[in-house]
Amino acid sequence: MYLAMNRFSVPLENAADFEELWLSRESHLQDMEGFVSFHMLKGPEAEGCVLYASHTVWQSEGHFRAWTTSEAFRAAHARAGQTRKLHNGAPRFEGFTAIQSIDALQTA
Repeated sequence: MYLAMNRFSVPLENAADFEELWLSRESHLQDMEGFVSFHMLKGPEAEGCVLYASHTVWQSEGHFRAWTTSEAFRAAHARAGQTRKLHNGAPRFEGFTAIQSIDALQTA
């Protein structure tokens, strides 16, 4: 399993617009082989900014890399340059390969 995260520092005055941008976009992730799940996370507020993280789970790093070079990726990010920049600086990417997974027990 591979987890890909981008962290965004968003000024408080842009938080609502940032959330709306993410909630209204077409991700195209569900069309990709190896895609497991996506979460947009809202974190703590500090120094006038809110921390957000996009969190995507893939079957492997190879599946994630294929996403980043796909037509679906380009389609999902096509409007990125057309919207007002709502976060400070560039998103901070972090990639992780799982070395252990513990899942909740499923009961019948």
